[in-house]
Amino acid sequence: MKALLAVALAFVALFSPAHAGTFGATPGEVVRAEVLPGWTTKRGTRMAALRLTLAPGWKTYWRAPGETGIPPSFDWGASRNLARVTLHWPSPRVFDEGGVRTIGYKRELVLPIEITPAKPGAPVELAANVELGVCEHICVPASLAFSATLSGAGRPDPAIEAALSARPLSAREAGLSGVTCAVDPISDGVRVTARIPSQRIGGRTVAVIEPGNPRIWASETETRQEGRTLLASADLVPPTGQAMALSRKTLRVTLLGEGRAIDIQGCPSP
Repeated sequence: MKALLAVALAFVALFSPAHAGTFGATPGEVVRAEVLPGWTTKRGTRMAALRLTLAPGWKTYWRAPGETGIPPSFDWGASRNLARVTLHWPSPRVFDEGGVRTIGYKRELVLPIEITPAKPGAPVELAANVELGVCEHICVPASLAFSATLSGAGRPDPAIEAALSARPLSAREAGLSGVTCAVDPISDGVRVTARIPSQRIGGRTVAVIEPGNPRIWASETETRQEGRTLLASADLVPPTGQAMALSRKTLRVTLLGEGRAIDIQGCPSP
């Protein structure tokens, strides 16, 4: 039986008073949410999911939402028997609206949550808070609190399995190799430029560069084609606003194309 979320949503701020939303008057009419309890994997982890169902015309954001989006933030501190959480994001959509690019999901997001229990075989008391954004003509920061008890073997859930299948391919799965990154200092951080062989990509592609550290701000990634190479560049700025050292192992480049996505973890020097 699906564990229903206790959802608390709060309007905090509107991005622009010039825009008016057209759906509902209360946050509860914008998004519904539930926990899908899932199953215990052969590794002993629990594969559950958070399902968000959005009102018509509304969207929510991917982990790297674009410069104007609201990145989701999770707090698992109130949970019990929880050693580790891994989020398996399905491939998002790219929205270009009014000259502004954001990345996320419309209508529904099933986000698989893989849980490693501190005591294998014992129930997991999942209790968490997530801060996220939901947008139609207005963008609204929202706060959700949810809880569920996850115990027993459970059973495979087609919605979770579909979301797992929709994840980006790894570079190895896509047959993509030879990706390199140049890292150059700028006045308040560094600029990362990835060189990606494009013969394995095809079609219109949006690249997203992530630093692997949520405290580091990343600009919108600019892409351009140079022969058979896709160049992707982004500025990474730490809170200090000064030049910084950057671990290449934490760099993440995601390619979002037409009908496929590729997730590149780590980026060596040229």
